[in-house]
Amino acid sequence: MYIEIDDHSGFCFGVVKAITKAEESLQNRAEVYSLGDIVHNRVEVQRLENMGLKTISTEDFTKLEGATVLIRAHGEPPATYALAKKNNISIIDATCPVVAKLQELVVRAHADMVAVGGQVVILGKRGHAEVVGLAGQVGGDVIVVENLEDIDNIDFTRPIYLLSQTTQSLELFAQVRNVILERSADPSKVIVHDTICRQVSNRNPHLQEFAKRFDVVVFVSGSKSSNGKALFAACLKANPRSYKIEDAGDLKKEWFEKCKSVGICGATSTPKWLMEQVADAIKNL
Repeated sequence: MYIEIDDHSGFCFGVVKAITKAEESLQNRAEVYSLGDIVHNRVEVQRLENMGLKTISTEDFTKLEGATVLIRAHGEPPATYALAKKNNISIIDATCPVVAKLQELVVRAHADMVAVGGQVVILGKRGHAEVVGLAGQVGGDVIVVENLEDIDNIDFTRPIYLLSQTTQSLELFAQVRNVILERSADPSKVIVHDTICRQVSNRNPHLQEFAKRFDVVVFVSGSKSSNGKALFAACLKANPRSYKIEDAGDLKKEWFEKCKSVGICGATSTPKWLMEQVADAIKNL
């Protein structure tokens, strides 16, 4: 059986930065906290927790004093930094540079819209850490749309500034943009800024081509990963014999009956070592 690991899968540079900062900080400090899962992959989180990283919730964070806390790639709202300063908490900021630039853009867009009585619209998943951080830049004064149905929440008589969570689908963003322009009372007062990270979005068409080359595709991703769900859907569309797993323990022998080739791929939050582990497990089935 031929087994190939997709060389375009695995951590994006924002996640690599966060993981590296966590590992470096754990070498120099006895105790480091991560505000939320550092990455949406249970196995990688467990590896770092075994090194001493402690994952905490926002509620836990409010009770800390004098501790060291890592801000993950998704970023945080200004209120988090203000509370850290108040409670003498040392911050290790691993916000993805792409997300950090988007946070700055949200602030500028909001100021522009306030000046003309407009509104900032963000295509993204409600409650997602990145979206919470983006909305928090302007006290939550944005409209978050997850799908085409949510567009009804926009006031089309007012100016609109459209942005997107960095890991959203290019296809959905184009659909939302088109509907907004069609329904706007004055399309000339609609500003569209595509803020989707191409290192993430470009993986979708690549994975569809990758998945077509194999009898079976095994997609490795954490169950919490939004990016993982979207990329797995791309694999499944290209190859109906695609299976999503969290680790090698989820593999089933019957998937590989009459199979001569297997492609292994994963999300931007999937470590390369985990995909290699899955490849070894398939060989041993």
